[in-house]
Amino acid sequence: MRIVHLKDLGEHPRASMAGARWLVLEADEIAHSTTLLMFTELDDILVAVDHRGSQPEPGLWQRAVHFIMIDGTSVDAETFRRTSGITKVVAGSNEAIVDHLW
Repeated sequence: MRIVHLKDLGEHPRASMAGARWLVLEADEIAHSTTLLMFTELDDILVAVDHRGSQPEPGLWQRAVHFIMIDGTSVDAETFRRTSGITKVVAGSNEAIVDHLW
């Protein structure tokens, strides 16, 4: 399974994602990646966001995300999953995000 991180995509991000199963983003990269998130759906690439260390703000970006890691201090995983619509939510984990991808 090929996993790519947004920070590693370089000058031609869509071409660099070709053949990937997962695109992994950090929370601070979301605002600059909305166009790219459209292509992930077209190219059958799942999106994971590591949002630990900050509070997720609701937005259209959540529609493109399949997996998110959040801090478990302000909200539990099941509550966040129901309100965000994101398929898989892990809260309060210290593991690497790639350890949870399917």
